[in-house]
Amino acid sequence: MHLARKGSNAHRMNELRPCELYLISPLETGGDFPNQLEMALNAAYVAAFQFRVKGLDQHKAAELAGPLQEICAQYDTAFIVNDDAALAKRLKADGVHLGQGDMPIAEARAILSDDMQIGITCHDSRHLAMEAGEAGADYVAFGAFFPTQTKIVSHKAEIDILKKWSAVMEVPCVAIGGITADNAQPLITAGADFIAVSGGIWNDPKGPDHAVKAFDTLLSA
Repeated sequence: MHLARKGSNAHRMNELRPCELYLISPLETGGDFPNQLEMALNAAYVAAFQFRVKGLDQHKAAELAGPLQEICAQYDTAFIVNDDAALAKRLKADGVHLGQGDMPIAEARAILSDDMQIGITCHDSRHLAMEAGEAGADYVAFGAFFPTQTKIVSHKAEIDILKKWSAVMEVPCVAIGGITADNAQPLITAGADFIAVSGGIWNDPKGPDHAVKAFDTLLSA
């Protein structure tokens, strides 16, 4: 499976578990958020963390990303930058996640080093995912599977897409969109390689550590 941190000798849990947790940041990553992230990563193993901010210049984004990237390195969690290949290169991140409206995979690959990973949103389309795989994507993301308040979505993915993809394709797939520890099991069973979660972690009233532990219990079963 992909999404290991650059230079990591092993993706610790992937040899034991078929599905891993992939966290996505809230839009606000300043203030107390570094402490929230450390709580989450300290609770249980997390494969990847996506830094997702909007409307900031690259200097400000890099300033916010710095402490979060250090925390991820401490816990052997891959640090992925949302949308911005240039920022990913500047930070020497582990990869970039692209939307369908962002630059083509080939263009991003030309910017990034060979060991940086590229993921891409494919909504509810196996066709888009197959094109992404052929273009060299390291993983594809399907969703949204459930209603979400994290972003406005216009595509509703069915769980069956995970079954069909995992049955015939080697490129790892990420399930995303409104996922919580209460509704994730069918996605795991269907063959998702990663469960991407944002609000289900950061909005947990008992704290992000509690939410991560709940997901860890599911993924370890």
